[in-house]
Amino acid sequence: MDEELRSLADRLRDEAGGAAARYERLLATRDGEELAAVLTAAGEPLWARELAAFRLGLAGDRRAFEALILLLNHRDPERCVSAAYALSRLGDPRTARAAAALATNELRVAYALVPVRLLAGLRAPESVPSLITVLERRLAVGDPHWRVGVACAEGLGALADPRARPVLEAARAHPRLARAAAAALTRLPPG
Repeated sequence: MDEELRSLADRLRDEAGGAAARYERLLATRDGEELAAVLTAAGEPLWARELAAFRLGLAGDRRAFEALILLLNHRDPERCVSAAYALSRLGDPRTARAAAALATNELRVAYALVPVRLLAGLRAPESVPSLITVLERRLAVGDPHWRVGVACAEGLGALADPRARPVLEAARAHPRLARAAAAALTRLPPG
């Protein structure tokens, strides 16, 4: 069993509570139709939808996309991390665009950390412009979402795109972003 699936399974076992037989069935089934039905049926509990979407995502079944994007935007960080893991393996071309929309939505910036990290990992055309935009917004004095800014700087360093140089230079002056920005700058090509 995949380590991430094992972690998700352990977490969801507790949530399933009295529905242990149903939980075990969804964890064991190899039937993609059965898992997909959980995503569209009315009244399914969140744990069941998450388990079904995660399993479908790992299998490369694009029917999981919408559910995984909703989970990527969830207030529970563990759900976000699991969704990002499954999305990174799903191979759906819509993933980067959706992650960019979530990362750059300033109304949801408190939940943008995982979408930012996913964007960096995807290395998609949307990644660098979105990470630059989010990092620019984190440069405001007193911005409480500096961890998102650090993740942007780290992601821009990993992507090593020279377009990031101006925002990373500006981030070096920010006390909480300086270390990540300086490290990212060392990874950019000379210019």
